[in-house]
Amino acid sequence: MTVIQFEQVHFTYPGEEHESLCGVDLQIEAGTFVAVLGHNGSGKSTLAKHMNAILTPTEGRVLVRGVDTADEERLLDVRRSVGMVFQNPDNQIVANVVEDDVAFAPENLGVAPEEIRRRVDEALETVGMSEFKQHAPHLLSGGQKQRVAIAGVLAMQPEIIVLDEPTAMLDPQGRREVISTVTRLCREKGMTVVLITHHMDECIGADRLVVMSNGRIVADGAPAEVFSRVELMEQEGLTVPETTRLLYDLNAEGLALPLTALEIDACAELIAEKIR
Repeated sequence: MTVIQFEQVHFTYPGEEHESLCGVDLQIEAGTFVAVLGHNGSGKSTLAKHMNAILTPTEGRVLVRGVDTADEERLLDVRRSVGMVFQNPDNQIVANVVEDDVAFAPENLGVAPEEIRRRVDEALETVGMSEFKQHAPHLLSGGQKQRVAIAGVLAMQPEIIVLDEPTAMLDPQGRREVISTVTRLCREKGMTVVLITHHMDECIGADRLVVMSNGRIVADGAPAEVFSRVELMEQEGLTVPETTRLLYDLNAEGLALPLTALEIDACAELIAEKIR
């Protein structure tokens, strides 16, 4: 089932001459993990902000579960369906205690106190932050803060979570924590996850990889399939996994290996089998 649909979406920021989105067509299916990859200025964050009506199209339309995001009377429905997590967790944390921060959004939605308590406990458990519920957010690491921000969105119980470069300000350990958390949300909770990133390695575990350039989608498919298009990725200023690069270089030396082994073990087995 399609939960987000872009139909020939164009968008130009006020005062700008050039479009940030140039006729984008895109469908996001329920329960999938979709990564959107692109360099700075590719349009990927603009795409994300259209998914819960932070921005609405200059032309075309975006539908969230069949609701047009430009319909102001249905704005609350759209934002209940799609939760957003941004780059800087400090911009989303509003309380002095972790559990109070997670409770903030459902309180503003008018959720009953006993239901808020249940949602807060469940959200913190889901992101692995239950033991920190009485802590001050400003004392947490970057990765922990981002997991609290994700818990705050989860407490609203959206069906879809969109993360706009959530690891951009994190160290490698924080990045791993966040990517592990969002992957688990999709695989174990069945949530639809859209991850906006410029880190190639964060896309490997996704069901689908969409590559953007200059406001257009230039590649769309399984990560192994997209990364195998090495020349395209390099043309867009993007890297490919080291495993893909190794196979590509071996092929240039005369081997005939598929470029679809993204994991190290799978790549090693593929090469070993060829040698045998």
